[in-house]
Amino acid sequence: MVLCLLIAGCVNDPAEVARLEETLDDQVELAEGVQILYSDSARVRLILEAPTMYNYLTPSDPRQEFPDGVTAYFLDENQDTSSTLVAQHGVYRRRNNLITVRDSVVWQSVDQQRLETEELNWDEQRELIYTNKFVVLTQPDYIITGYGLESDPGFANARVLQVDGRIPVSRPAN
Repeated sequence: MVLCLLIAGCVNDPAEVARLEETLDDQVELAEGVQILYSDSARVRLILEAPTMYNYLTPSDPRQEFPDGVTAYFLDENQDTSSTLVAQHGVYRRRNNLITVRDSVVWQSVDQQRLETEELNWDEQRELIYTNKFVVLTQPDYIITGYGLESDPGFANARVLQVDGRIPVSRPAN
């Protein structure tokens, strides 16, 4: 008798199953509290953290989106943080290895360099960071404003494409 009750309790309502299938999307995975480690030659080079990640599995445009913001910590060869990048939104397109961050993008290095812009792209294949948006590049001795930027991944050779202004920064004497 108990077996008959258990079997009867396992009947699925077809309408409820259909409603559940409509809400599920087998082309999108959701992850919360994400921490991704990127490594090269068995060394962690980047730690990426985000509150939410959508992993789109569509063959035509496989990508990972970070709609609630992203923070990236770039590590040097000693595994110390060399720079940090914060943005309100990010997308990694796997098909062309292009990472785009936008909305209040701030990159800052430990040696007092700082970049502020609304959008920044990283082409992994060409090892090129670029944007055509307005940028503020702060160095220890000056601030450069302008439109467009190209740089190597470590920002050692960053250049503003259309300089709008260059402001020397005077530091107080010690």
